[in-house]
Amino acid sequence: MKEKTAIKASGLVKDFDGIRAVAGVDFEVFKGELFGFLGPNGAGKTTVINMLTGLARPDEGDIIIGGINCTRGVGAAQHLIGVVPDESNLYPELTGFENLCFCAALYGLEKNKRQERAQKLLEEFGLVQAGKRKFGGYSKGMKRKLTIAAGIIHTPDILFLDEPTTGIDVAGARQLREIISRLHRSGTTIFLTTHYIEEAERLCERIAFIVSGKIVKIETVQQLLEPIQDKKILELSCEGLADAIADDLSAAFPDFKFFVSGKGLRLESRDPVNLAPLIRFLENHGILVREARRIRPSLEDVFMNLTGIEADTMKREKGKGGKQQ
Repeated sequence: MKEKTAIKASGLVKDFDGIRAVAGVDFEVFKGELFGFLGPNGAGKTTVINMLTGLARPDEGDIIIGGINCTRGVGAAQHLIGVVPDESNLYPELTGFENLCFCAALYGLEKNKRQERAQKLLEEFGLVQAGKRKFGGYSKGMKRKLTIAAGIIHTPDILFLDEPTTGIDVAGARQLREIISRLHRSGTTIFLTTHYIEEAERLCERIAFIVSGKIVKIETVQQLLEPIQDKKILELSCEGLADAIADDLSAAFPDFKFFVSGKGLRLESRDPVNLAPLIRFLENHGILVREARRIRPSLEDVFMNLTGIEADTMKREKGKGGKQQ
């Protein structure tokens, strides 16, 4: 194994009640890398991160973290990793400062050092005043920030972030992304799972897509985007649209790909698009086009092509509170 490898997973398999949640997953994360791990609900993301962090044991396969074999547990590498779960695991009856000091004590920091470290993190995360209040009274954005601070209280080399911005308002999500970027720039290796593909595109260097327990692609963001740079993408806002029209459109315009979602019609093509015949076709089927706009190809398009799942569907699934295996 290369010296620059921070995390290496080989042939990971995990079954639950006879159902294969993870089916032979292989990847490695390099030291100092911000690595994205994306997939829809039930794809196996949480199961993989649970195996990597010691919350579950693989039925088959091996896990190496920081050069240490952690297949049967992460105890020997505990000092190397920090974990930020998708739901906070801090104590509502303790203040922010007390929560951080408690977490630091679990990692063996001496009293004066843990208090100093806790105060420094409260300052860095903009939580100095909140640090004096009980954690249970925090907003969701403040809870996420303190949970991340708790995950790095012992200055780990490797940080696991599970859905860090889910349910956070726009301003709070922007602050959290800046914190994540700052940690990355400082040299921390970050393993990030997220339902927000645009967030992964903005933050990550490499991304793995997992579907039905298997990794279908691992590339840098640039490599993932390269094949679709010349693609023409249009979004049409329509009235009277029905899912069934997609089959009729595909038959009438075989050179285009169509996706129907609510009142929106998405069209993809390698060649320039003449809208007039398409609009006439839709009008003849009782569908009125209100607006048409060109879209820049993005990582969402890569995800849709690889999985057949729309990115908005993945976000809605997460918003329902569903927990993936």
